This record gives sequence, structure tokens and C-alpha cells, in this order.
Amino acid sequence: MTEPVWWAVARSEEISKDKPVNVDIGDQPVVLWRDNTGAVRALEDRCPHRRAPLSLGCVLGNGMIQCGYHGWTYDGATGHLEDIPNLKSQQKFPKLYRAQPFGVSESGGFVHVCLDPKARPPAPRDETLPLSGSENIALGHEHYINALFDDPALLINIRGVRFTTYLMTELSEQDGRLVLERSCQWASPHWPAPFSSDFPVTLKISTDPASGESELLLRDDQFHPLLRAILAPVPAARGVTQVRWRAKLESRRPGLMAKAMGLGAPLQVYSHVDGAALRELKPSASIHAAELRQEIAGRTVRQDAAA
Repeated sequence: MTEPVWWAVARSEEISKDKPVNVDIGDQPVVLWRDNTGAVRALEDRCPHRRAPLSLGCVLGNGMIQCGYHGWTYDGATGHLEDIPNLKSQQKFPKLYRAQPFGVSESGGFVHVCLDPKARPPAPRDETLPLSGSENIALGHEHYINALFDDPALLINIRGVRFTTYLMTELSEQDGRLVLERSCQWASPHWPAPFSSDFPVTLKISTDPASGESELLLRDDQFHPLLRAILAPVPAARGVTQVRWRAKLESRRPGLMAKAMGLGAPLQVYSHVDGAALRELKPSASIHAAELRQEIAGRTVRQDAAA
């Protein structure tokens, strides 16, 4: 038995009371909206009546979602059918027409969904990083995570930073996460470029082994944090990976190059991947990723069984 996975399927600002939103977790369509209390709700994005997407419907003033096809209305917390036009609302409707509810947790500017509605929510984040965005990448989820380990330059750009092939630490397990730290340079003329031993900045990546949600920390050689980011890839339909991200550029950044990071967007998450470069990329840091994931998953199962 595996631990339920919580997926960061949306940024908080993407979900409102005005219109339902469709997202995917693999091949499972999910509809999200806020009810009249502001709480995010998540149901399977299929009306049990005629299987029409609920995301094509509307959010009513009472916070329930109404299918746009025949107007059937569902409660977001339970998925219970609450109303059918032209029928008495007091009538008891068959449980067959209950929409599938999912677990929802919101913190740190992300909306997390778990396909198990009874799963224990993840630990909340205290801070919402101010910079954010969303992208849909034509690359499978596991390949996306492995590319982040092997060459983050294929997926992201940090202003003024050049990622090198050298690792300060190999990919390893730390407190149930996959962690590595990559040596980086400022993207300025230096000599001799290919063989410089000067690495004034490093990028630390700490990744949840199940979801791939990753915390990125860029810091200088004095361990001053320069940039923090969260990259949340979610597997979607047809082999696409949905990526939501948030970031924060630290106000205190010693050095001219570090200060120059604030002259434009400090982080860019690419909307596409260079297929030729990806094909030629040899597995390096990711070589032990699958083995580490299995070890962590196995230990979690044993701990759950002992409990």
C-alpha cells in the first residue's frame, strides 16, 4: 500500500468563486472552484448524469457547482447531488449520482489535491512566495524531474546564473526527500570558461520523491540565500506535465552580480523543452533516483505497517 500523494494542481490565485477550473492528475480530470466560504473544492470533472465536464458549468451563489448540460447541482465537500431542475429539492436522490470528491489542502499559495478524500493533509507552508506562474510542458512527469536533476538549464533560467555539470553533492536521500546541490557560475565572461574552479553560487534542489514537488535554493559561497523557489510538476493527460511555480528573490544579496538579479524577472520556467538537447542529455544525477524512490517508499510502507 502506497502513501497517498498530494499534488500542487493550482496556484491559489487561479481558483475563484466566479468560474470552475479544470486540471488533471494523470488521466483523472479534476474540477476546482471556491465555495461561498472561500474554501477550495475538488470533484471529478465528470457529471455522473451524462458525464459532461462539470468545469463547463457554473458556481452558484450557495457555493455549489452546477452542471452546464442539465443543471444538476452538487455539493463540493461531499459530492452529493443536491438539486435537479424541475424536481423537488427535498427529494432523496440516488447515491449513484454522487460526484467523486477529492481531498483539498491550500497553503503557501498552492492548492494541493489528493485523490484519496480521507488522506491526511500535508504540513502547511507558512510563507507564500510572491512571484509565480504556470506552464504546460510536452514531457512526461518522471522525465521532467530527471531533467531537473541532470540539467536544470533545460527547464529553467535563473537570471545571471550559469548551471555547470559539476555537483557539490550527489543525489541522496535526506529526511525522506531527494537532495542534491549543483555548482554554478555567474553568466559573465570568465577565463578559462570550461575549466574554471571558481563556483561562487550553488543551486540546492530538494524533491518530494512521490510528487516531484521541488524546493530550489540559490545561495552564494558564503551561504547567503539569493533566490528561493518551489517547482511543482504534476502529471497530466496525454503525457503532458503541468508545472506551477512560486519564487522569491531575497532582498539582501551581497555582490554586484547578485544585485543584478533584480533588474528583470529572476526566474523563468520554460514552456517547452529543447528536444534535441534532451535526447543528448546523459543521465547523471538522476541515475539513482528510481532506486532512492523505491527505498523511501518501502520504508514508508514498513513504518505504516508497524504503526
